[in-house]
Amino acid sequence: MDDKIVVPIRRVDPDLPLPQYKTSGAVAFDLSSRVQLTIEARGIGYAPLNICVGTPPGYMFMIAARSSLHKRGLMLGNGVAIGDQDFCGNGDEYKAILYNITNSPVTLERGERIVQGMFIPIAKVHWEERADMGVPDRGGIGSTGRH
Repeated sequence: MDDKIVVPIRRVDPDLPLPQYKTSGAVAFDLSSRVQLTIEARGIGYAPLNICVGTPPGYMFMIAARSSLHKRGLMLGNGVAIGDQDFCGNGDEYKAILYNITNSPVTLERGERIVQGMFIPIAKVHWEERADMGVPDRGGIGSTGRH
Protein backbone atom coordinates (compact mmCIF):
# COMPACT_ATOMS: atom_id res chain seq x y z
CA MET A 1 0.00 0.00 0.00
CA ASP A 2 1.32 3.43 -0.92
CA ASP A 3 0.43 5.73 1.97
CA LYS A 4 2.22 8.80 0.63
CA ILE A 5 0.35 12.04 0.19
CA VAL A 6 1.21 14.62 -2.43
CA VAL A 7 2.22 17.98 -0.95
CA PRO A 8 2.87 21.11 -3.01
CA ILE A 9 6.26 22.62 -2.16
CA ARG A 10 8.19 25.67 -3.33
CA ARG A 11 11.91 26.04 -2.69
CA VAL A 12 12.94 29.66 -2.23
CA ASP A 13 16.43 28.71 -3.44
CA PRO A 14 16.22 25.83 -5.94
CA ASP A 15 19.98 25.22 -5.58
CA LEU A 16 19.34 23.57 -2.19
CA PRO A 17 17.83 20.07 -2.17
CA LEU A 18 14.25 19.16 -1.37
CA PRO A 19 13.64 17.91 2.20
CA GLN A 20 14.42 14.20 2.52
CA TYR A 21 13.63 11.27 4.77
CA LYS A 22 17.14 10.02 5.59
CA THR A 23 16.21 6.40 6.41
CA SER A 24 13.39 4.05 5.45
CA GLY A 25 12.06 4.18 9.02
CA ALA A 26 12.24 7.97 9.43
CA VAL A 27 8.93 9.59 10.39
CA ALA A 28 10.18 13.12 9.71
CA PHE A 29 12.26 14.79 7.00
CA ASP A 30 15.24 17.02 7.64
CA LEU A 31 15.06 20.76 6.97
CA SER A 32 18.12 22.93 6.39
CA SER A 33 19.05 26.56 6.83
CA ARG A 34 18.87 28.47 3.55
CA VAL A 35 21.53 30.93 4.71
CA GLN A 36 24.62 31.09 6.87
CA LEU A 37 23.49 32.54 10.18
CA THR A 38 25.27 33.48 13.40
CA ILE A 39 23.21 33.53 16.57
CA GLU A 40 24.75 35.52 19.38
CA ALA A 41 25.24 34.06 22.87
CA ARG A 42 21.89 33.66 24.65
CA GLY A 43 20.26 35.21 21.59
CA ILE A 44 17.51 34.24 19.18
CA GLY A 45 17.91 33.78 15.44
CA TYR A 46 15.52 32.98 12.62
CA ALA A 47 16.83 30.40 10.17
CA PRO A 48 14.88 30.39 6.88
CA LEU A 49 14.18 26.78 5.89
CA ASN A 50 13.86 27.30 2.11
CA ILE A 51 10.33 25.87 1.84
CA CYS A 52 6.80 27.06 1.34
CA VAL A 53 4.38 24.12 1.62
CA GLY A 54 0.73 23.50 0.90
CA THR A 55 -0.34 21.49 3.93
CA PRO A 56 -3.11 19.10 2.85
CA PRO A 57 -6.61 19.35 4.36
CA GLY A 58 -6.88 17.27 7.52
CA TYR A 59 -3.18 17.71 8.40
CA MET A 60 -0.92 20.13 10.22
CA PHE A 61 2.74 20.72 9.45
CA MET A 62 4.97 20.43 12.51
CA ILE A 63 8.60 21.44 12.87
CA ALA A 64 10.59 19.90 15.72
CA ALA A 65 14.27 19.96 16.68
CA ARG A 66 16.56 17.32 15.27
CA SER A 67 17.86 15.21 18.13
CA SER A 68 21.35 16.62 17.58
CA LEU A 69 20.36 20.31 17.72
CA HIS A 70 21.42 20.66 21.36
CA LYS A 71 24.94 19.54 20.39
CA ARG A 72 25.15 22.75 18.35
CA GLY A 73 24.20 24.75 21.46
CA LEU A 74 20.75 25.51 20.09
CA MET A 75 17.14 24.71 20.89
CA LEU A 76 13.88 25.69 19.26
CA GLY A 77 12.77 28.95 20.83
CA ASN A 78 9.10 27.98 20.60
CA GLY A 79 9.37 24.27 21.50
CA VAL A 80 7.73 23.09 18.29
CA ALA A 81 6.32 25.05 15.39
CA ILE A 82 2.86 24.32 14.07
CA GLY A 83 2.10 25.25 10.48
CA ASP A 84 -1.48 25.99 9.55
CA GLN A 85 -3.05 24.85 6.29
CA ASP A 86 -3.47 28.44 5.12
CA PHE A 87 0.22 29.37 5.63
CA CYS A 88 1.05 28.39 2.08
CA GLY A 89 1.74 31.42 -0.12
CA ASN A 90 4.85 32.07 -2.18
CA GLY A 91 6.22 34.32 0.57
CA ASP A 92 5.27 32.02 3.46
CA GLU A 93 8.71 30.51 3.95
CA TYR A 94 9.01 28.47 7.11
CA LYS A 95 11.68 29.55 9.58
CA ALA A 96 13.19 27.84 12.60
CA ILE A 97 13.21 30.08 15.67
CA LEU A 98 16.46 29.13 17.38
CA TYR A 99 17.68 30.02 20.86
CA ASN A 100 21.42 29.87 21.53
CA ILE A 101 21.79 28.26 24.97
CA THR A 102 25.55 28.88 25.12
CA ASN A 103 27.72 31.80 26.17
CA SER A 104 29.33 31.99 22.70
CA PRO A 105 28.03 32.79 19.21
CA VAL A 106 26.86 29.77 17.17
CA THR A 107 27.14 29.82 13.37
CA LEU A 108 24.95 27.67 11.15
CA GLU A 109 26.16 26.97 7.66
CA ARG A 110 24.02 27.28 4.56
CA GLY A 111 22.45 23.88 3.88
CA GLU A 112 23.04 22.61 7.45
CA ARG A 113 20.25 20.31 8.65
CA ILE A 114 18.83 21.79 11.85
CA VAL A 115 15.20 20.76 12.30
CA GLN A 116 12.77 18.15 11.06
CA GLY A 117 9.29 18.41 9.64
CA MET A 118 6.32 16.10 9.60
CA PHE A 119 2.67 16.13 8.62
CA ILE A 120 0.29 15.04 11.36
CA PRO A 121 -3.42 14.25 10.95
CA ILE A 122 -5.69 16.58 12.88
CA ALA A 123 -9.31 16.62 13.93
CA LYS A 124 -11.27 19.80 14.45
CA VAL A 125 -13.74 19.75 17.29
CA HIS A 126 -17.11 21.25 18.10
CA TRP A 127 -17.27 22.29 21.75
CA GLU A 128 -20.09 20.94 23.91
CA GLU A 129 -20.02 23.16 26.99
CA ARG A 130 -21.09 21.59 30.29
CA ALA A 131 -21.45 22.90 33.84
CA ASP A 132 -20.33 19.50 35.21
CA MET A 133 -18.04 17.00 33.49
CA GLY A 134 -19.73 14.05 35.25
CA VAL A 135 -16.55 12.25 36.34
CA PRO A 136 -14.40 12.48 39.49
CA ASP A 137 -11.28 14.66 39.58
CA ARG A 138 -7.94 12.88 39.11
CA GLY A 139 -6.03 15.06 41.56
CA GLY A 140 -4.20 17.60 39.43
CA ILE A 141 -0.98 17.72 37.43
CA GLY A 142 1.48 15.00 38.44
CA SER A 143 -1.10 12.96 40.34
CA THR A 144 -0.95 9.73 38.30
CA GLY A 145 0.33 6.86 40.45
CA ARG A 146 -0.17 8.65 43.77
CA HIS A 147 -2.63 7.19 46.22
